[in-house]
Amino acid sequence: MKRIELKITLLLITTIIFSLVSKAQEFKPNSEIGILLGTSYYLGDLNTVHFNQPSATAGLIIRRNIDRRFTYKASLIYLNVKSDERNSGDSISENRGLHFRSPVYELSGQLEFNFLPYQPGNPLYTFTPFVYTGVSLFNFNPQAENKNGEWVNLQELGTEGQGTQDYPQRDKYSLIQFSIPIGGGFKIAVSESFNIILEYGIRKTFTDYLDDVSTTFVGGKNTQYPLEMEGTLAQEMSNPNQNIDPLYGNRLERGDQRGNPNNKKDWYSFAGITLSFTLNNDTKGCNPSQ
Repeated sequence: MKRIELKITLLLITTIIFSLVSKAQEFKPNSEIGILLGTSYYLGDLNTVHFNQPSATAGLIIRRNIDRRFTYKASLIYLNVKSDERNSGDSISENRGLHFRSPVYELSGQLEFNFLPYQPGNPLYTFTPFVYTGVSLFNFNPQAENKNGEWVNLQELGTEGQGTQDYPQRDKYSLIQFSIPIGGGFKIAVSESFNIILEYGIRKTFTDYLDDVSTTFVGGKNTQYPLEMEGTLAQEMSNPNQNIDPLYGNRLERGDQRGNPNNKKDWYSFAGITLSFTLNNDTKGCNPSQ
C-alpha cells in the first residue's frame, strides 16, 4: 500500500515539474498598453542639480514583448521643465536673473533589454531589471515672465541676438529636435495581465536652447543692443536685470557670459511608474526559450 502511495506521489511531483518546465519553454509574443505618471526636470545652463525644481509628467506607453529578453516600446510623453534663478539664494545666479519654463512633447521608439527572463503569468519569471535606448522626437517652447507678469515665447524674440545684423552667425534654433533616450528600471508582473514598471530615463538632446540660454549677453544698461532689439521685448527678456542699480545689482553687459560654455547641450529627464495591461493577442505558435 505504501509503495502505491509513493508511486502516486512521485507521479504527481513529476507531473507538476513537467507542467512548469513546459510552460517555461514557451513564450507567446504579446502587447501591453500602459499609463506613465511621474516627475521631470532638466539639466543645462540654469540648473546642474538632478531632480531640482521638478514638475509633473504623464505619458502613454505601448510595448511589444517579442520574447523574455527583448521588448519594442513606443511612448508619447508630456513633460514640463523649468528653472528660476530669481530667488535661488545664489548671488551669481540672482545677478543674472534668468528663468524659463517649457512644455516638452516627446514621441519615442525604444528597445528594452531584460537582464532576467521576464514573462507575466509564469511563476518562474515575475520580475527583472531592464535598460533601454532608442530615438526620440520632441517639441519644446521656452517661455519667461516679463515685467507685467505675462509669460512670453522666447525663441521668436532672439534673446541672444539671433536674426540680427550684429550676430549673423547666430541662427534661431528649431523648436523640434531629436534626442537619444537612455534609461532603465524594474518590472514586476503582478498577474498575467498586469505589470508595474518603475523607470528612470534621461534624454541627451542636440540643442543648447532648451532653456533659451547658451552664449553671451548682447547688451546691458551701459552697452548698446543690436538695432533690431532696441526698445523691444527681446531686449527686456535678454537681460531682465539690466535696469537694476549697478551699485547693488546687475552689472552684466554685452559680451559677458550668459550661458555656461562647458554645458554644450541640454538634457531633460524623468522618473515615474507605469501601470501596464496586457492586451488580448492572436498568438499563433510560440518562440523558443531565450
